[in-house]
Amino acid sequence: MLKPNCWNEHDELKSVIVCSPTTLSIPDSQTATDVRWGKKADNKVMRENFHEMVQTLEREGAQVTDYSTFLSEDDHSFHEQLIDRMYVRDLACVFGSQVIPGEAGTSIRRPEYVHAHKIFAKWFSEDQFLLEWKTSANALEHGDVFVLSKDAVFINVGLRSSYESALVLYKILIQLGFSEIGIIDLPRRADSVHLDMTLNVAGPGIILAKSYLRYFPVEILTETGNTYVMMHEFLQRHGFDVIWNDEIKNTAADINFINLDPETLLLSTKANKKIFRHEKLKKKRLIEINVDELESGGGGIRCMTLPVERRP
Repeated sequence: MLKPNCWNEHDELKSVIVCSPTTLSIPDSQTATDVRWGKKADNKVMRENFHEMVQTLEREGAQVTDYSTFLSEDDHSFHEQLIDRMYVRDLACVFGSQVIPGEAGTSIRRPEYVHAHKIFAKWFSEDQFLLEWKTSANALEHGDVFVLSKDAVFINVGLRSSYESALVLYKILIQLGFSEIGIIDLPRRADSVHLDMTLNVAGPGIILAKSYLRYFPVEILTETGNTYVMMHEFLQRHGFDVIWNDEIKNTAADINFINLDPETLLLSTKANKKIFRHEKLKKKRLIEINVDELESGGGGIRCMTLPVERRP
């Protein structure tokens, strides 16, 4: 049984949810453009990439659960044709010991949320899986959410997540014990679809971010009101130093990695390794896997993994 327990992005990963890729291929560049993928992709290679990712996660000590294997027979044949289904990060997020489902910000992805949440509702108790909040949400994909600590959560309200939904979530998070919710509004474009396409936690006290985020304000919501600071000021008040980087070009590969533990990052073989030569990153253990075909849809390793349990 899965036991949700995540208070940050960098403790040792013990349990994670994934989903195998679609059975369809994206045969040419025009089709890729039409379905908003970056490039064409071969299903067989996507499956090979996926198995390598799962095997690596298991080898590093994480319990890996592919939720698609729990679909009903009626749902399965339809669900396996959903082209973005491997990007499970958006479907839900664990806030401490609570699981809060997401709400799709685009119609092509809505079926995934419906099917996944039916399964999650069986895995987690009603007290753990806060499904009822969705009645007040219109769009919130958890690729736009970072649980920074027991005190702070960072949310983007750009292309796929609405400000109105973030306000509903903020009230829930305050009730759960978080003291500050930071809200940023990123440009609505392909390279900033989600917050995790512009920055990432790279270990305790470290944020790696695209340099242009230096210019963005963050609204801080607390139990008593709101105020504004610049992004790095919000992160610094919660113990994070920001590494600004101009070398992040291939967004999914370069910055969409995941922490396996405080000293280990799982990243794409396509990632620009110059990024990790920074003084605060050069001692990190970097595990590289080939997910190039899976990245064709615009997401990376973080997008394809939904942490359920992390242990200090």
